[in-house]
Amino acid sequence: MIFKKLFVALAAAFGLSLVAVNAGAVEFVTIGTGGVTGVYYPTGGAICRLVNKRKKEHGIRCSVESTGGSVYNLNTIRAGELDMGIVQSDWQYHAYNGTGKDSFKKAGPHKELRAVFSVHAEPVSLIARKDSGIRHVKDLVGKRVNIGNPGSGTEATWTVMWKAMGHTNADLKLAAQLKSAETPQALCDNKIDAFFWLVGNPAALNKEATTTCDAVFAEVSGPAIDKLVKDNAFYRYATIPGGMYRGNPNDIKTYGVGATFVASTKTSEKAIYEVVKAVFDNFDAFKKFHPAFSGLKESEMIKDALSAPLHAGAIKYYKERGWQ
Repeated sequence: MIFKKLFVALAAAFGLSLVAVNAGAVEFVTIGTGGVTGVYYPTGGAICRLVNKRKKEHGIRCSVESTGGSVYNLNTIRAGELDMGIVQSDWQYHAYNGTGKDSFKKAGPHKELRAVFSVHAEPVSLIARKDSGIRHVKDLVGKRVNIGNPGSGTEATWTVMWKAMGHTNADLKLAAQLKSAETPQALCDNKIDAFFWLVGNPAALNKEATTTCDAVFAEVSGPAIDKLVKDNAFYRYATIPGGMYRGNPNDIKTYGVGATFVASTKTSEKAIYEVVKAVFDNFDAFKKFHPAFSGLKESEMIKDALSAPLHAGAIKYYKERGWQ
């Protein structure tokens, strides 16, 4: 892991003039993302690529780390071991308020957590073998299901949903916890009947599953889902368009969250300002980095799905643009 460090070059030691930015100060920042097959990792990569284009001017060096996902990122930001991270909107809310997972409750509200902006929508994708008979989330009882790797936002969201439906993991034949990158092969090798995760679409992993074998998206709806969406502002109804993936010609009803970009008060105002500036000053270029970004709107990104207060660096930029 690369943590924030400060390197100061002293010209006198070498008999040279000082040429580095801000009297030689270079600030290294790291973004926690997710698995390399999801959308979080390329999102972090896109942000860092834009930031690093002007690194000689502002002195910020940005790098990306593949991690276990939302919950890991939030815990590691709290520990001061990551500067920024991409997290699901529901777990941003729970981390800030000290609710949801037992670990968040035990740690208490993370009042130093700061929102920066939201990114793409993340519908629940429930993908099953066509021969499994699974066409709806209620069909998962007695089946072999990958529920998300330990410490991920996916696993945490699964637990909330499955409990809301009146179930425990004991109601499954198998509650697998493979890494997301392993799930398409496990599905096609008949080691699991279905896998559950949240991701922006189109997603490479979803495409892999549906092109490698006969796989179908199952609907995620019903009274329990309706209550979750009604009671929690960080959830929203969603649709996975028909025809996006092979063998799935019809729209799929589901629900989901939003991907959000967060930091803490420990991350400098300058660093966050430069990150935000890099994204929004180059917004058209940013949207081209991944198909999931194509529908992004600046007006929505600065306010939707954000539970924690905005970081001072983000506020500074948004005020400069007249957005606040």
